Amino acid sequence: MARKRRGAPIHGWIVIDKPPGLSSSAVVGRVKRLTGAAKVGHAGTLDPLATGVLPMALGEATKTVAYLVDGRKAYRFTVRWGEARDTDDADGKVIAVSDARPTEAEIVAVLDRFRGAIEQVPPTYSAIKIGGHRAYDLARGDKAPALTARTVEVHELTLVAMPDRDHAEFAVVSGKGAYMRSLARDLAAALGTVGHVAALRRTAVGPFHEAQAISLDKLQTLGHSAPRSGHLLPVETVLDDIPALALTEREARKLSHGQAIPVLPVASRSPFKNIGQGDVVRAMVEGRLVALAKIMGGEIRPFRIINL
Repeated sequence: MARKRRGAPIHGWIVIDKPPGLSSSAVVGRVKRLTGAAKVGHAGTLDPLATGVLPMALGEATKTVAYLVDGRKAYRFTVRWGEARDTDDADGKVIAVSDARPTEAEIVAVLDRFRGAIEQVPPTYSAIKIGGHRAYDLARGDKAPALTARTVEVHELTLVAMPDRDHAEFAVVSGKGAYMRSLARDLAAALGTVGHVAALRRTAVGPFHEAQAISLDKLQTLGHSAPRSGHLLPVETVLDDIPALALTEREARKLSHGQAIPVLPVASRSPFKNIGQGDVVRAMVEGRLVALAKIMGGEIRPFRIINL
């Protein structure tokens, strides 16, 4: 018999404004303790140095995390020119120095190289798995892995400010898997110097923005009343791009038991006329999410049951 999960059945999203110095996993532990939720996960790791938007999935929302991880993310970060560090951020050891400092015109001139689909080598200290081991664990054990370049998407990259000759601030909108530490390192190299991320803040992840985020201190004040405070967002918040199909109670009951239902009766009631084979849909009944399903062979087949 499966062991019953301890905690309250709370379902939805809470957007945390992560403070510096905490790992994303540590924030998960805090949120779980403060809300009393039985299950909590995060979407999109932030480095301990970083601050900003860290969406927390509670309960059944954890089944939708993949749809947020693949979404766009927005950042603001500061590069410190003239110092390379082994972690590519301010938490690491200095491994190289340079007296070269780029001008504003020089920086602006290279930005186009880092927009669009670019090749990027992840930082040595990253959570990427190499032979079953995290890259940062290998690096800490003096076995720094040779990481290969990956294609990532940088949708927007803008120079925001140059507070002094040693620092420059940037705003970025990127796709899945883009590392700001790698971007800072590679920008410095393209400008004939070395550099690292001195400060990093994530301002948005998918539909979640920093205006929605609350601090852990605020969450502590709310305690177990947080889910009733207006800060708990619906499970389907991250699924807005997926067509919603309205079901009858009978159809919803079948899907919730893992059974497929015919697509034609449901489609005839739907305003979406371009749904085809293999498409993912949200199965809804009276505004409640029942399942994520696929259109397959004339049927709606559930692949993720949502128990709300």
